[in-house]
Amino acid sequence: MTKVTSINPYNGDEIKTFKTHTKVEISEILNKADKRFYSWRETTFAHRKKLMLAAAAELKKNIKEYAETMTAEIGKPISQSIAEIEKCAWVCEYYAEQAEDHMANSIIKTDAHKSYTSYEPIGVVLAVMPWNYPFWQVFRFAAPALMAGNIGVLKHASNVFGSALNIEKVFKRAGFPDNCFITLLVGSESIEEVIENPNIKAVTLTGSGPAGSAVAATAGKHIKKTVLELGGNNALVVMKDCDIDKTVDICVQARFQNTGQSCIAGKRLLIDDKISEVFIEKLLVKVRELKSGDPMEEETYIGTMAREDLAKELEQQVKNTIKAGGKLEIGGKRQGAYFEPTVVSNVSPTMDMFKQETFGPALSITTFKTVDEAIELSNNSRFGLGVSIFTKNIEAAEKIAYKFDEGAVFINSLVKSDPRLPFGGVKESGYGRELSEHGIREFLNRKTIYINR
Repeated sequence: MTKVTSINPYNGDEIKTFKTHTKVEISEILNKADKRFYSWRETTFAHRKKLMLAAAAELKKNIKEYAETMTAEIGKPISQSIAEIEKCAWVCEYYAEQAEDHMANSIIKTDAHKSYTSYEPIGVVLAVMPWNYPFWQVFRFAAPALMAGNIGVLKHASNVFGSALNIEKVFKRAGFPDNCFITLLVGSESIEEVIENPNIKAVTLTGSGPAGSAVAATAGKHIKKTVLELGGNNALVVMKDCDIDKTVDICVQARFQNTGQSCIAGKRLLIDDKISEVFIEKLLVKVRELKSGDPMEEETYIGTMAREDLAKELEQQVKNTIKAGGKLEIGGKRQGAYFEPTVVSNVSPTMDMFKQETFGPALSITTFKTVDEAIELSNNSRFGLGVSIFTKNIEAAEKIAYKFDEGAVFINSLVKSDPRLPFGGVKESGYGRELSEHGIREFLNRKTIYINR
């Protein structure tokens, strides 16, 4: 058994020390989870719906408690932590209402008297989750998994163990049976052994490429299903006919919310050079207005990054880009885990801020002359999570959407996850889908039923 101490990145205070689970405890937890599955899958949708709606109510009732822990652990501005909890309540309500329809039998006409596909839970699913959206990333897995009749086991990032235990608390307070949703307090060194446990039937991971590759390799070795939601280097493609003021506002939000620590953040701003000068001028005004400070204060928009080493990594990417010819428009300074909102223009595809994922409040700007060039620049990435296109000519944008190598194309909006829409990427952004009917069906057995008289 080892101990993990959670540190507040804003003030450096120790929050709490957690004891990690031993190998024996892990085995016992997974055995209990597997045993629970066989009774949980027998429950009705009506029963699960009642419990899931209770979970949504619990999130709303104690929103301050859960949000403040999140803010203390990763420096997320409190207003954004509250919004995250509210979104988790939404996904609980969505699947409470929609899961039964999403899992309804699909009738298929064949030469049989009756044939159809049924959708059945598969058992215990392991979720390996990151720190940047410590509640939302988990709930968008847990709500469909539990409503489907599966069991959820969470291995969360070690700097958000408090939030991980709070999520477990939500389901317990809502009345879910013991071991329906369980948190494992373990480090990354234990993941392989957990995946190998025969009680684990599948794995979903949100995180980095190397982490996804390692998890997929272990799961593949044991023929276990995986869903991977990995990094992103989303482009914000600004056409010359866009509504400049509205587009500036959306681009600032797309890059700087959650202090820029988001896989779906708009990280590469691609602007038609005919409007680039006026656009950048308006953009910088908005970036200067972003309030940095104590993340516990409601008016704070930019908190600290989750750890100082992450801020140092971003600082180096910015420095390397400027050294290679990028122009620093604003920001660029770091103090501990805080990195001020930064904009770098004149960025080419060979520079770090273009070709690497920047996981923090730093935006790169590249200009283009034609739509074809914009598409080429956007696709010039090993990632393919999403892209935003800004234009008044919606029909034209919709016609070229297929040319973007992405899991999602958002026109006149930032890329976001919505319980009603499938979410996931292509290329090194991963595979599989979360949310909507597509997400709930990822961890189901699609069983063929064929009947003759």
